[in-house]
Amino acid sequence: MSAIPEIRPGQSIELLKELHILTRDGKLNQDSRRKLKQVYHLFHFIAPLLEEVLAKDRHLTLADHGAGKSYLGFILYDLFFRTRDTGHIYGVEARAELVERSRELAARLGFARMSFHDLRVANAIDSPALPARVDIVTALHACDTATDDAIRFALHKRAQFIVLVPCCQAEVAALLRRKKNESFATTPLSELWRHPLHTREFGSQVTNALRCLQLEAHGYQLTVTELVGWEHSLKNELIIARRRGEERGNAAARLEQILLALNLGELHDRFIY
Repeated sequence: MSAIPEIRPGQSIELLKELHILTRDGKLNQDSRRKLKQVYHLFHFIAPLLEEVLAKDRHLTLADHGAGKSYLGFILYDLFFRTRDTGHIYGVEARAELVERSRELAARLGFARMSFHDLRVANAIDSPALPARVDIVTALHACDTATDDAIRFALHKRAQFIVLVPCCQAEVAALLRRKKNESFATTPLSELWRHPLHTREFGSQVTNALRCLQLEAHGYQLTVTELVGWEHSLKNELIIARRRGEERGNAAARLEQILLALNLGELHDRFIY
């Protein structure tokens, strides 16, 4: 049994050091203890989805978009995939140096069923490096429109589950800001984003609401909750989508109505297709 109670039996100590959860001498400070708690909390949400896929099909595929240093992918592999003889994780990241670092770490740890691809999320759909079918798609803090590209990828691959923690939803806020004067003349709703701080916050809220309607229009059932306590992060919204195959009847219409009411018609093709 580990000398540190928070470390689960069998966890890779080398990996936890590489992820800076453990110090180089194997210690766990208060900040790292909080990070580890967040990791376990996220794993608590994703592990049942992995189990559900495996119960139906022995070959499990997961694509992690905007992977960065592949923090999530490595933790999932260590806690779930490593003790099983099936399943593959694909990390998609546009920064070549991070992709190479992840490849080296996976090779050093013997995580053979992980692969990493130097791709923009928008280009991943048509890339032969990724399989035709992907069971679970994740995108945690994939900045700006990368979350939307990950949704498009998941819909194309008919993913059974999509797990999103959106971040930096700047596109909607920028459009609200650019069309602010025009909106003042057409709708009293513009008061919701009249002040710059409200523009940013309202833009973030609207973006995620539109994403939820988009997923429901494509036959997904949603759970929207907090990832961690607000004291840890303001980028805290967790969206879990389960493919049911039955579209919410009015979702697409609602989405169009919101775009029209908020003067966001330019975003029609991003959310409705």
